Amino acid sequence: MLPEDVGYWQHIETVARSVFRYAVYREIRTPIFEQTNLFERGIGEATDVVGKEMYTFSDRGDRSLTLRPENTAGVARAFIEHSLHAQGGVQRLWYNGPMFRYERPKAGRQRQFHQIGVEVLGSPAPRADAEAIAVAMTFLGALGLQNLKLVFNSIGSFEDRKRYREALVDYLTPFKDDLDADSQDRLTRNPLRILDSKVERTQGIVKDAPILLDCLSPESTQRFEQVQQLLTDLGLDSVIEPTLVRGLDYYTHSVFEIQSDDLGTEATVCAGGRYDGLVQ
Repeated sequence: MLPEDVGYWQHIETVARSVFRYAVYREIRTPIFEQTNLFERGIGEATDVVGKEMYTFSDRGDRSLTLRPENTAGVARAFIEHSLHAQGGVQRLWYNGPMFRYERPKAGRQRQFHQIGVEVLGSPAPRADAEAIAVAMTFLGALGLQNLKLVFNSIGSFEDRKRYREALVDYLTPFKDDLDADSQDRLTRNPLRILDSKVERTQGIVKDAPILLDCLSPESTQRFEQVQQLLTDLGLDSVIEPTLVRGLDYYTHSVFEIQSDDLGTEATVCAGGRYDGLVQ
């Protein structure tokens, strides 16, 4: 980051600290590198992040370490390892720091990038999902971002996704030879990621695929509707996008993206979701 750019980032950090302090979130700082198996277990070995994008190396003790590609897994580890749950109540945390992914550099995307995030830990309630989304929207608004759109979906429980995965594979298998190469590979490893394909011919196949919302249990459907209502009560309009699944295996139930139409193809400025299984 060059000197003329540092001031912009300092402003972002100052706004983040102010917004999150007002919302009673405490800052947490985790290591830049973690044991590799933390990300393999948490993010999922079948994901592109673990399979293709991590910077992994062995130290002098022959331990496999990885530069963090995201920070939710590290925060969850710290929450468990340091017994933050024993402090009682809901833990509201925020973080800021560099992340690393071996991706093809392009406009707005570098292999080292900074990420600011919030985590609400210790609450099973739907309001925790709505709260985290509302805090993110408040932060982006405080930065002066306009024309923001909240895109929302539910990917249900692990059991819901298992049912949906089977239905999706059954639908896509007859079209396997018509899918792009990456999607053909994902069909056996991580079929939900095919929904994110940007290849036109694959998008044409996916548009008629089963919808995940139709595979939700009654309990998951009720939760989804509760979060939607809470967002409405907070004055946040959301667009339901049934193909939104996110790329990390730890997500459950609520997933979201915040997009800005002012940014063109790289429209997503914030994304996240709930992750019950990561801290069990």
